[in-house]
Amino acid sequence: MIKVALQGVEFFAYHGFYPQEQVLGNHFVVDVSVRFVQQHHFNDDEIAYTVNYEQLYRIVEQEMRYTRKLLETVVQGIIDQIKTTYPFVEIIQASIQKLNPPLPGKVASSFIEITYTKPDDVQ
Repeated sequence: MIKVALQGVEFFAYHGFYPQEQVLGNHFVVDVSVRFVQQHHFNDDEIAYTVNYEQLYRIVEQEMRYTRKLLETVVQGIIDQIKTTYPFVEIIQASIQKLNPPLPGKVASSFIEITYTKPDDVQ
């Protein structure tokens, strides 16, 4: 199984349940990883035989542009786009941290993570 990942991808975006969060914005950190079974020999040195992490970045960047109330919705959008772009991927794990969330006490970040596993009956 091959793993391709991006870690610590930083964005300023406007996600949040409360209207003030959608106006002021916040800093977010996204991690995403995908796993798949090698179908071709990597000695061929062809990017078409793997997951292009530059494309992963573009997917994350695009989803972070859409203001959402729930971080779960943002993460699900990332996963859905990866599934569409790379249908051979078997496992996708994506997470998002909201840095310094607006809570009464000091909190470094809130965190959402979703793991998708391709069903056995889907090829």
